[in-house]
Amino acid sequence: MAQYSIRELEELSGIKAHTIRIWEKRYRIVSPKRTTTNIRFYSDDDLKKIISVALLNNQGIKISKIACMSPTDLVNHVTQISEAQQTPEVHMDRLVMAMIDLDEENFERILNDLIMRFGFEKTILEVAYPFLEKIGVLWLTGNITPLQEHFISNLLRQKILVAIDGLPLAGKNSQRVILFLPDDELHELALLFNHYIAKKMGFRTYYMGQRVPYQDVKWFCENHRPVAMITSITTSPSPGFVEPYLQKLCAEHPSVAVLASGHNLKKMALKIPSNLHIFDNASHLKSLLQGIRNVQAH
Repeated sequence: MAQYSIRELEELSGIKAHTIRIWEKRYRIVSPKRTTTNIRFYSDDDLKKIISVALLNNQGIKISKIACMSPTDLVNHVTQISEAQQTPEVHMDRLVMAMIDLDEENFERILNDLIMRFGFEKTILEVAYPFLEKIGVLWLTGNITPLQEHFISNLLRQKILVAIDGLPLAGKNSQRVILFLPDDELHELALLFNHYIAKKMGFRTYYMGQRVPYQDVKWFCENHRPVAMITSITTSPSPGFVEPYLQKLCAEHPSVAVLASGHNLKKMALKIPSNLHIFDNASHLKSLLQGIRNVQAH
């Protein structure tokens, strides 16, 4: 069973810690337990309940009414409201709950319904990408097991690969983009999203995947002259690796835009060369790629 601090509940549910404490004391929405060292923590069930309560409360249902609902009524109300919603981001919390329960059938049903209603790209940009950011919080705090991570990653990976395969290959004269992860980097799901986006925009993409040696990237750039390289740094913890690596990429390939993302990059105070662009999400990446296309067109 995972153990969440109130700050983690806040980040995962979007409800302020102060509000959670009020709900806890006044309405008994959740009942935190304590470790042997007397530190308060919340369980998977607490997290799922807070997410459900937050969804209903955001739809205008008073917290006093929600507090009186049975567990079955709570689930039914969440399902009814979610299915009626026309904004895809509302469904992200349902994916989190399905992941916690390892409920593959429910996860697939939610994802397939979103794709049917909103299209694949909108589902990626407005649900799957933010969902992965939430999952990243769970991963970094140790509240998601390798089993859960593989469960989610493989389901999403299958969807993305099918979508990528369904896109037409750009012509040989199209602008080229290489996508890769550096040595020791294994988390490629976000990079696969980026591959879909770049290919959908008409770039000729070269997806190299995980653990690509620097010399291979250098060889590709020298022989195939891409307009951009896209990478992600998620697990490498040392600024002593990250900054020199990115600086070297930019210095040795000054005419290539280096587009990098990853949780660690957001925390680092990096020296940014002119051809390095740190992007926060898929929408930001689309904007950067469009800018590159416009510059190259002139």
